[in-house]
Amino acid sequence: MCDDEEMYEDYYEQRSLPILGEEAPAFEAVTTHGPKKLEDYRGQWVVLFSHPADFTPVCTTEFMAFAGAFDELKSLNAQLIGLSIDSVHSHIAWVRNIEEKFGVRIPFPVIADLDMNVARMYGMIHPGQSTTAAVRAVFFIDPEGIMRAMIYYPLSNGRYIPEIVRLVRALQMTDEKGVATPANWQPGDKVVVPPPATQEAAEKRLKEGFECRDWYLCFREP
Repeated sequence: MCDDEEMYEDYYEQRSLPILGEEAPAFEAVTTHGPKKLEDYRGQWVVLFSHPADFTPVCTTEFMAFAGAFDELKSLNAQLIGLSIDSVHSHIAWVRNIEEKFGVRIPFPVIADLDMNVARMYGMIHPGQSTTAAVRAVFFIDPEGIMRAMIYYPLSNGRYIPEIVRLVRALQMTDEKGVATPANWQPGDKVVVPPPATQEAAEKRLKEGFECRDWYLCFREP
């Protein structure tokens, strides 16, 4: 077996991916805002995102975009946390550089994950992309510490930050109203009523006053 194959096998044996609907992997890490634990954010939504490296062009644009969404996410009781496999000193130098060169202050903590401990727990390292840099992953953790959604992007392409804010809003709508959100849903749009689970309920559904296209697809105002 060649060295690369052995490296891949070792990596996949060590990696444990988070699972939707289960508790997010607990972590304690050094950040630009001091030591932080996932448990510190219990009662809040957490948007944990990884980036490949400090002082890189796409990541810099993303950090400025995330900073622009920080206040809106904060108003939704959601905390941003960044991560890359760089040192805390590199993170500090980079966020200071962004403020100096672009006039954008980075208000959220950034995890220094030199030992790749958090990155491995969250499946952020994809050897097909890089063995030393995290892909652009985003994890949505609810106030109870449950993993609710995950998005992965390659190293080459920056994220669309409004979609991340939209998904937080959609998840909160689901929790608050007990509904689903359709494709391209935006706040204020109609939501989807859960489909009936019995024949009797299906027959009743069309008479309940919802906007129904058929018994299994009905909309209501949020």
